[in-house]
Amino acid sequence: MIAALSYAIGKKNKEAVGGSMKKGQIVEGIIEQVDFPNKGVLRTEDGDRVIVKNSIPGQKVRASVNKVRKGKCEGRLLEVLEKAPQELEEPGCVHFGECGGCTYQNLPYEEQLALKEKQVKKLLDEVIVPENKDYPFLGVKESPSQNGYRNKMEFSFGDAWKDGPLALGMHKRGSFYDIVDVPECQIVDADFRKVLSVTLAYFQKESISYYHKLRHTGYLRHLLVRKAVKTGEILVDLVTTTEIENEVLLDGWKDALTAETYEGTLTGVLHTRNDNVADTICNEGTDILFGKDYFYEELLGLRFKITPFSFFQTNSLGAEVLYQTAREFIGDALPSGTDADVAEHGKIVFDLYSGTGTIAQMLAPVAKKVIGVEIIPEAVEAAKENAALNDLHNCEFIAGDVLKVIDDIEEKPDYIVLDPPRDGIHPKALEKIIRYGVPQMVYISCKPTSLARDLEVLQARGYEVQKVCCVDMFPNTGHVETVVLLSKGEIDSKKVRVEFSLEDMDMSGFQNDATYSQIKERVLQQTGLKVSSLYIAQIKQKHGIIERENYNKPKSENTRQPKCPPEKEAAITEALKYFGMI
Repeated sequence: MIAALSYAIGKKNKEAVGGSMKKGQIVEGIIEQVDFPNKGVLRTEDGDRVIVKNSIPGQKVRASVNKVRKGKCEGRLLEVLEKAPQELEEPGCVHFGECGGCTYQNLPYEEQLALKEKQVKKLLDEVIVPENKDYPFLGVKESPSQNGYRNKMEFSFGDAWKDGPLALGMHKRGSFYDIVDVPECQIVDADFRKVLSVTLAYFQKESISYYHKLRHTGYLRHLLVRKAVKTGEILVDLVTTTEIENEVLLDGWKDALTAETYEGTLTGVLHTRNDNVADTICNEGTDILFGKDYFYEELLGLRFKITPFSFFQTNSLGAEVLYQTAREFIGDALPSGTDADVAEHGKIVFDLYSGTGTIAQMLAPVAKKVIGVEIIPEAVEAAKENAALNDLHNCEFIAGDVLKVIDDIEEKPDYIVLDPPRDGIHPKALEKIIRYGVPQMVYISCKPTSLARDLEVLQARGYEVQKVCCVDMFPNTGHVETVVLLSKGEIDSKKVRVEFSLEDMDMSGFQNDATYSQIKERVLQQTGLKVSSLYIAQIKQKHGIIERENYNKPKSENTRQPKCPPEKEAAITEALKYFGMI
């Protein structure tokens, strides 16, 4: 008998924490567990529960309480008093602890996998319906390489401390401004480290300033390095403001790079201009200083042309494991690759959130037609070009938001593959996807908390989790990919009660429904600026987004409203674009 099923979306049972804690209080205790992605749970002698990030199970730590709100207590790690039994004597990277890039360099790799498996299974077990609690969970497949696995890095220019020397590397752990030099970074190979060191030495010698995020002055912003694992081709892009116009300076940097020898092949040196106030790489024009502005990578026998800003999985060898796992999950749902079998039994597959079309092209040989939908136009153009490069003619790629585009697609899918961004699938888009009623779906997720939320809805609408497998695409960090096979079952409406309301769901993480808090957080994260709700409302109204009266009108007709300063307007506008609101 199917047990009665009641869903209250967005509401979770949470243990009360930190009841007697005060901000600034110093606490000590053992880390009992670490929840995804890196939230250690410290239990004090008094029984209080404090969340301490960047810790591992079994450590005894000292932390300073920095947030107490609504029964939740969070602390900042001050010191590890005693190592965990499974902890390495020395971390795998000399920069670990200061650099904010990695989380688990102090754990043996098998312990990292075990921790991620436990985290993901805990999240999914909380939402899997009672009658399916024994669903097959296949563990975590390891990355073929644990060190030097990344094919892309975005390094930042700055200083290691206020008014310190020029630095080029990663953000210091817990800091928005300070940059840590990482000449011995272990998640990239020797060619990345050489490009990094040569670039830093050159601009230090030339006494060139970095872009200051608060003053909005300075020249050097980011260094983008990409390298293909299979072909060995390297692409380097220097991102700067337009404060300096000096071809001799850039030629000198290019000459310094091309004079070096590499394990791979330096195929392109580029310069990108970016005057946007947000702390992200924004392409406002790119010049080729040497070679070409693209390179090639190969995955599972397919060839892909990659440009500086193309989306591509950052772990090429891990991506092969991920996509092979997805292909195994699809299994017998699609015919064999023979022309006769495809012609007779070929199916129409929707690849939603398709990126540069990697999954679509992987499935094309055994499908009648594959339709990919992706919101980023550049990615769609790359997908079309790569499909042609691989001589695949049954792929169609559409630029647009899945929520809006799928209503206009004439074909109906026989099978759906979902590979959404970190925030998961917009609830309204998920409803449209469910209405297709396809017998099977594969969901690939890079954030298990978002996956768990979406699985609640999918199960409530008749889909059953058949099996789950994780792939560790990001060794030494807290991130992991999860692949889920879902099959359509039958719902007995007399035995299953579904309470589902979009109003109950926390939709703040979705692009078209960004809250004021989300916008403020984005602005602060990217620019270091604090903006008021009034300023946000002014800019939203300026872009035609209707607001409630009390956000836009003063209480008195004679009251003068402060106007949003230009730098904050630019930052808010960037956030609105990021969330897809304009």
